[in-house]
Amino acid sequence: MPKLTNGTWVVVADGEKALLMRNLTDHQDPNFQVIAREEQPQEPENADRPGRMPDPGPNQMSALEATDWRTLARDRFATELSDILYEHAHRGDFQHVVIAAGPKVLGAIREALHPEVKARLVAEIDKDLTHHPRDRIETEVKAALDAMDD
Repeated sequence: MPKLTNGTWVVVADGEKALLMRNLTDHQDPNFQVIAREEQPQEPENADRPGRMPDPGPNQMSALEATDWRTLARDRFATELSDILYEHAHRGDFQHVVIAAGPKVLGAIREALHPEVKARLVAEIDKDLTHHPRDRIETEVKAALDAMDD
């Protein structure tokens, strides 16, 4: 069963922001200290229409699929967050890490994680906790880890 130990990092993320926290106690009574907040810069959404491409026939055109800017931004943020985690892991700032994020963001982070961070990954929690206060995050993470034992 994955457990929170003193010094375990807990990363709570969505596609736009992330909280990096350190557990100051044990699994029974977690106490997370916020180490850093990472936020994706707000970029204006591209309002361009989807493009058109000429077909082989005379005066024929095909529509191109519109670019999903939100997905691109989420994936870019997941890569940046993974790079930040790698830098901290490489410096020895943490030995264990738990990552909590919604399914799409968690998948994007998992795909971008460096093997050094993956080796320290204790658990992945498929839940977006970014909008909860810190004490609720502590409760939710502990409950999710306890449920992994069942």
